[in-house]
Amino acid sequence: MSFNSFGRVLRYTSWGESHGVSVGCIVDGVPPRIDLREEDIQRDIDRRRSGLSRHTSQRREGDKVKILSGVFEDKTTGSPIALEIVNEDARSKDYSELARLYRPGHADYVTERKYGIRDWRGGGRSSARETVMRVAAGAIARKILGCSIVIRAAVSQIGDLAVCEERWSWDSCSVENLFCPDVETLASWQSSLDVARRAGTSLGGRIRAQACGVPAGWGAPLYGKLDADLAAAMMGINAVKAIEIGAGFDVVSRDGVANADEMAAATAGDEGGQGSRSDPNFLANNAGGILGGISSGQEIYFSLALKPTSSIRKPLRTVDKSGKDSFVETRGRHDPCVAIRAVPIVEAMFALVLADHKLLHRAQCG
Repeated sequence: MSFNSFGRVLRYTSWGESHGVSVGCIVDGVPPRIDLREEDIQRDIDRRRSGLSRHTSQRREGDKVKILSGVFEDKTTGSPIALEIVNEDARSKDYSELARLYRPGHADYVTERKYGIRDWRGGGRSSARETVMRVAAGAIARKILGCSIVIRAAVSQIGDLAVCEERWSWDSCSVENLFCPDVETLASWQSSLDVARRAGTSLGGRIRAQACGVPAGWGAPLYGKLDADLAAAMMGINAVKAIEIGAGFDVVSRDGVANADEMAAATAGDEGGQGSRSDPNFLANNAGGILGGISSGQEIYFSLALKPTSSIRKPLRTVDKSGKDSFVETRGRHDPCVAIRAVPIVEAMFALVLADHKLLHRAQCG
């Protein structure tokens, strides 16, 4: 019961620790004859990489991915695909004090209570370092989905500074500008992050994600709900504390009429972006593109809330391994807002869920 695997038909299993020799994963269930090269995966990994600005962790990892199996002559063979990335810039000495102290907001205490042992070097298995392999696996999932399905995410809020909806532009989102969809908000974010870093603390963030081109019919009405699997995948990302699918909590203040996604017949020659002229035109999308656990053919969208980074320099009250009161100050290199580098991780998990449901749907319905 180690729970290091994810997915049903498309099965992802990761291994490795933050300060171990390397991290890696196995991706099983990938159909054969899909074009796949290391550079296809590397592009997504580079978007997650640390040290690209002063507003992310300064851990300097090359993050060069290596395909170890499952690909021959640049095509998948149908056998398990093994991937590895070597850890090059771990500084375990930065964490030596944590061998006897538990960091508030981290998994230190509960990990030791569960297993009776804890790798205190950077959080060990609980570290966000593992997510680099999710991004690698997500790149393979995108290949399975094909270019007709577009998945993208952006940071929509840092601290109390939210993006202006009227200025939202997906084209402005990049790793260089903190995945911010509004260039006018970017400067305020940078200033806030600088203030937080100098104060030895951190900020929370919000991420919005969407997928366009998903056909109607993926998912199942009971225990294989597409939205349930998405929620589980997103809540499994480090620091995520909440998810809103579609209108989310706003549905509470609406009545049934305001919240209904009414439908109208498609007009002649109008495919509505939903893949078939027989598909109806939805007049709203409060459900977030998923009805009864099954995709409707509309855009699938959701938002995530991520807590402030728990690793901060400001001294916090805690207890040591003997149960005595103490203080802890986390050294090392950490993100002042984890939401920034979480964007490609969210996209990767989104892709893994959708690719798994594509294969599940094909297995049952052809």
